[in-house]
Amino acid sequence: MIDHILSLLILIPLLGALVIAFLPDQFRQQLRWIALGALLADALLLLPLFMNYQKLEAGLQLAENIDWITLPLGSLGVVSIDYSLAVDGISIPLVVLGILVLLLGVISSWNVIDKAKAYFSLYLLLSASILGCFMAQDLFLFYLFFEFMLLPMYFLIGLWGGPRREYAAIKFFIYTFVGSLLILVVMIGLYLSVIDPLETARYIGLATPAHAQAGEVALMIQRLLAEGSLSADQLVHSFRFEYLADPGNYIPGSILNMETGRYILNMPIRMLAFWFMFLGFAVKLPVVPFHTWLPDAHVEAPTPISVVLAGILLKIGGYGFIRIVDGFFPYEAQYNILPLGLLAMISIVYGGFNALGQKDLKKMIAYSSVSHMGFVLLGIAAFTAEGFNGAIYQMVSHGVLSSMLFLLTGVLYDRTHDRSIENYRGLIQVMPKFTILTGVAYFASLGLPGFSGFVGELFTLMGAFQAEEMPVWIPALSTLGIVLAAAYFLWTYQRMFFGEFWYRNAPQPFEDLTNREYGMLVPLAILAVLLGVLPGIIFNVTGPAVALFLD
Repeated sequence: MIDHILSLLILIPLLGALVIAFLPDQFRQQLRWIALGALLADALLLLPLFMNYQKLEAGLQLAENIDWITLPLGSLGVVSIDYSLAVDGISIPLVVLGILVLLLGVISSWNVIDKAKAYFSLYLLLSASILGCFMAQDLFLFYLFFEFMLLPMYFLIGLWGGPRREYAAIKFFIYTFVGSLLILVVMIGLYLSVIDPLETARYIGLATPAHAQAGEVALMIQRLLAEGSLSADQLVHSFRFEYLADPGNYIPGSILNMETGRYILNMPIRMLAFWFMFLGFAVKLPVVPFHTWLPDAHVEAPTPISVVLAGILLKIGGYGFIRIVDGFFPYEAQYNILPLGLLAMISIVYGGFNALGQKDLKKMIAYSSVSHMGFVLLGIAAFTAEGFNGAIYQMVSHGVLSSMLFLLTGVLYDRTHDRSIENYRGLIQVMPKFTILTGVAYFASLGLPGFSGFVGELFTLMGAFQAEEMPVWIPALSTLGIVLAAAYFLWTYQRMFFGEFWYRNAPQPFEDLTNREYGMLVPLAILAVLLGVLPGIIFNVTGPAVALFLD
C-alpha cells in the first residue's frame, strides 16, 4: 500500500463518487456517510504518508511513475505521457491542507438534501481533482486534474448556490477556462521543445534500465541533442516536470529553447509563454484585475463550496506559480520581479480597500482573500528563500483561516438567512461561544502576532524587502494591506458583536454553536494558534525543498 499511497489519496474519493452515483435511491440516507468515509480514509492515510516522508530530504519522495501513453508520430517523434505522482516540501503541506479542508466541507454539507446524490458525487470528484493537482509530476496529468476541477465546481455553484448562482457559475467557468487555454498553448510549445533523455536513450537502443546510472545516460543524450546527432523521429517528447525544468532537454532551434531567439510582436517567445502561464494561474489565485469572478462565486456558492474554494482551490494558483511558472521559466520570472511585485501590491491594497467597503459578510471575506493571496504572489515574486517559504506558509495559513471565516458566516446564515453586516448588533449577548471563535478567526486574519496570519505576512514581506530587483516601496506600500485588514475585521467585529443585542428582522431565535459546528471550528482555531506559535511545523518541511528549488 505504501508504494501507491499517493494514488490511493486520489482513487478513494473517485471510488466514493462512483459508489454514490450508482447507489439505489433507498440508500440515500447513506450518501453523506460514504462521502465522509472516503475523506476520512484519506485523512487516515496521512499517518503512513508522514511516517514514510523524510522531511530533511529536499527532493521528490514517494514517487509513482508508470508509462501511460506512448505514441510514435513519425517525423514528430514519440509522445510520452507518464502517470507520475510525487510529493516534496512544497506540495505536501498543501496536500494535508486539502484533505483537512475537504473533510470539513463534507461535514458542513451534512444538511444538503436537495439532489444529494449529485452533490456528494461531484464533491468527491472535485476532491480527487484537487489532490491530484498537488501531486502530479507530469504537466499533461496536472492539466487533466486542473481541468476536471471546472465541471464539478461549476455545477456545485450553479445548482446549489444562491439567487444569482447561474451568473456566478458561468463567470467562474469562463474566467478559469480562458486561463486554462493559455496554459494549454504553452504546454503544447513545451511538448514540441522538450525531450525525455532516458526514454529517448531506450527508444534508440543506446541504453537499457541496467545500462548505466540515469544521470550518465541523461548527460549523454543531452550532449548528442546539442550536437544535432539525433534526428526528429528519434526524440521522445515529454511533459515530466523534471525534464521541462532542465535547459539541457530543450531541442536546439525549438520554439521555447532559450537560445532560439524567436520573437512575436517584438517579444521573445519564452517571455510570451511566461506571461501566458502567469495569466492562467493568476485567474485562479486570483490576481487583480483577474479577480472579479471570486466575490460573485463566494456570495452565491453554498457555504461548504465557499470553504473549499477559498480554503484550497485558490492555492492551486499559488502552487502553479511556484512549481510551473517559476520552475519552467526561472529567468523570465526574475526578469519580471518588478511587474509581478507591483501586481501583488495592487492586489493587497485594492482587495483591502474593497473589503473595507463591503456590507455583505461573504463579500468582505472574499475581498480579504484577494488581499491575503496578494501576499502569496509578493513572496513568490521576490524569488528569495524567505519569500518562497512565506508564500507557502501564507497559503496554508489562509487555507485554515478562510475556511474558518466562511464556516462562521455559514453558521450565522443558517440561523437567519441574512449576511448583511449592518443588520446585526450585540451578538455576544446571544451567541457568546460563536463570538469567541469569530474573534480568533478575525484577529488571526488581520495578522496579530501569535496567530498564523502574522507569520505568513511577515516572511513574504521579509523576502520582498530582501529582493534586490524589487524597489523597496513595493513591500512598504504592501504593509498597508495589514492596516486595512485590521480596519475591516475590527469594524465588522465591533459592529456585529458588541453593544446591546439588536437584529433588524427580529424576533429571531439565535442558537449558539451546535456540536457539529464545534467539531468544525475548534480544530481550525487550534491550528491558527499552533501554527502561529510553532511555525517550524511548516518551515521545517518547506525549507529544504525551497532551497533545492532556488538552487
